[in-house]
Amino acid sequence: MTMIEKNMNLKKLNLENLDEETIQKAAKTGTTTVGLIYKDGVIIGTESQATAGYVVASKVAQKLFEINKFTAATISGGVADAQYVINQLQALSRLREVEKGVIPEPKYIANITRNILFSGRSYYLAMMIVGGYSTSEKKGKLYGIDLLGALFEEESFISFGSGSTYALGLLEADWKPGLSEEEAVALMKNAIKSSKERDIASGFEIQLCKVNEKGFTKSQ
Repeated sequence: MTMIEKNMNLKKLNLENLDEETIQKAAKTGTTTVGLIYKDGVIIGTESQATAGYVVASKVAQKLFEINKFTAATISGGVADAQYVINQLQALSRLREVEKGVIPEPKYIANITRNILFSGRSYYLAMMIVGGYSTSEKKGKLYGIDLLGALFEEESFISFGSGSTYALGLLEADWKPGLSEEEAVALMKNAIKSSKERDIASGFEIQLCKVNEKGFTKSQ
């Protein structure tokens, strides 16, 4: 995850000059974030390296967050932008829970994420994976949201960041419907490890969580 300040990229990401090349540059952020569906819910993971250009700025960067009991999110992109979005999601989730008396569904959180990124279209340099357990549908739900607010619902797995190429290759080969928790955790670790081996912007500790009918739980 690159420590890119918003004002350094404002001109490059101006809506009037936004094109496919600019989007691709913005999307190529230094990290590996992964989400996958397993039989009881979702597994979401990332690694802990934050970079500033060619410098490792932090070995213990937090990139995995609990939004509410049944939803988690990973971040990639500009640190300040992504942290702002996470703070907004956590606050809006608590507000919704107070208003309705129930914990918001992962789909609701994903739509809020899309609305935030779309409303700041091209100025929030952040790409998010939102995943969790739907208490109404009784299954895991997984979403990807890009910096322009495009929302993708996935039925298997998703990966963002500069290391995603390596992770996706392994996931394509080894993911299958109905993975057990043990199999899903092992696959997640292998996917992130493969990125750490080849992507210079991904490294150090693996951050991992599962979200199922019992809620959010960090894993080792």
